[in-house]
Amino acid sequence: MNKVILMGRLTRDPEVRYSQGEQATAVARYTLAVDRRFRRDNDQQTADFINCVAFGRSGEFAEKYFHKGIKIVVTGRIQTGSYTNQEGQKVYTTDVVVEDQEFAESKAASEQSSGGFQPAARPEPSAAAGDGFMNIPDGIDEELPFN
Repeated sequence: MNKVILMGRLTRDPEVRYSQGEQATAVARYTLAVDRRFRRDNDQQTADFINCVAFGRSGEFAEKYFHKGIKIVVTGRIQTGSYTNQEGQKVYTTDVVVEDQEFAESKAASEQSSGGFQPAARPEPSAAAGDGFMNIPDGIDEELPFN
């Protein structure tokens, strides 16, 4: 079984390209910084940087909604490959092919952690009765769906 589940932050905005042909397919590439649970004594690195690739609608979603610093959860599979570069050297690759991706935190939390705007303070709830429930004004109960 080849199944990967990762949670981390994007190191940069996704790089998106479209395939050639009648039905162009989005191909989004991005790198996730995934924190390590434990740190070895001599190891200064506390995160692994995992290359991910998303195809089709997942790629379009990444292009539209993902940006540097956002925290996401990815499920997928590991795929290895190789190619020969311009210098004639064989280069080996390891990518996570994304099967599912989703946000791992709220938009407000994401923007706070990435230096975005600060959300306004939550307004105080209207006055509640002593028992913790809000008083409903007379005449409004006809509009409530659970009479």
